[in-house]
Amino acid sequence: MLRRTTEVEDLLRLHAPQVLGALVRRYGHFGAAEDAVQEALLAAARQWPDQGLPENPRGWLIKVASRRLTDQLRADEARRRREEDAALLTPRDAFTAPAPGESRAPADDDTLTLLFLCCHPELTPAAQVALTLRAVGGLTTAEIARAHLVPEATMAQRISRAKGRIKGVSFRQPGPEDRDARLAAVLQVLYLIFNEGYTATSGDALHRAELAREAIRLTRAVRRLLPHEGAVTGLLALMLLTEARTAARTGPHGELIPLDAQDRGRWDRRAIDEGTALVEEALSQGPPGAYQLQAAIAALHDEAPSADATDWPQILALYDHLVRRTHEPMAELGRVVACAMVHGPHAGLTELAALEDLLMGHHRLEAVRAHLLEKAGDTEGARAAYRLAAQGTLSRPEAHYLLTRAARLPTGDA
Repeated sequence: MLRRTTEVEDLLRLHAPQVLGALVRRYGHFGAAEDAVQEALLAAARQWPDQGLPENPRGWLIKVASRRLTDQLRADEARRRREEDAALLTPRDAFTAPAPGESRAPADDDTLTLLFLCCHPELTPAAQVALTLRAVGGLTTAEIARAHLVPEATMAQRISRAKGRIKGVSFRQPGPEDRDARLAAVLQVLYLIFNEGYTATSGDALHRAELAREAIRLTRAVRRLLPHEGAVTGLLALMLLTEARTAARTGPHGELIPLDAQDRGRWDRRAIDEGTALVEEALSQGPPGAYQLQAAIAALHDEAPSADATDWPQILALYDHLVRRTHEPMAELGRVVACAMVHGPHAGLTELAALEDLLMGHHRLEAVRAHLLEKAGDTEGARAAYRLAAQGTLSRPEAHYLLTRAARLPTGDA
């Protein structure tokens, strides 16, 4: 008997994409298949903690979901084509999963195929994220809605519209001509999920652990399927090296603690060791891309015994490569900070001025400006910039941190 519900949840999330892939490949009807899989997952969540695991968990889920799907198709009299298709299906009891220990390579590929489908270019990034968490991550609509701080009904509509947009899309991996672009979209979605989990863009909490963990789990799954893709390896390394600092990022009341003030003894050394090894592997898998370079920067931060011992010249060199490759605004901003650490705050402020048009109105631009002005001794300018940055963020922990920094600066008549 399983003693902990979390054990069942972990197992269900492991099998969810494989089960959904099996049904979509066999029957089509992505939306209906996904609903049937969710019902099977809920049934397992109710039964397995008390009754124990079936001999073949994935087979159990496939059989239950298959029965739900074929019953639904046969009962849908308003859609005659589906009813006709259902009549031609193999009888529901004849659909079985592979026996324990039996090799079946296509099921492993289903997870990656599902990711490609959920990240279809017809979908918006928000829809791609929601559908990936639902279909591949196995999260319920309520869980996804809570993680994004939106009503469940709103998230349900978002997922429903996403399913409608990909209705009729064939369940197959993209061809060689667009595979790289589609894989890049998959990795970008996983990156977005992780970033929202690691530093929530709104709300009371700085960290949404469930999203960060889910992004890491899904990226591990992609890497198992594509172990020689440098971008995949680099993204996993970046996530691990970043998440390793989580325990030290907040104080006892949930307040933000910046990187240079964190207790590095609280960082997760096991995750850092794994991430560092993955960085080395990723850099050996071809020319470094954005994720590999960001992971290398994160490794330099994590390997430094103290903030003062950080190898900022090397970090600046890596940011130079990253900016030339991506021209991403946040990469440009990171380079400004590195430049200031190497050449002084005034040099950083000069570089920052060149980003005014690119990042106009973004609170992180003002936060960096405030930090550099403070280092340069301009307390009045720094105070104003900190307050402006606080007004621009929807994250309460970030706003509190920025206002606290402003309040502790000495006034001109002090």
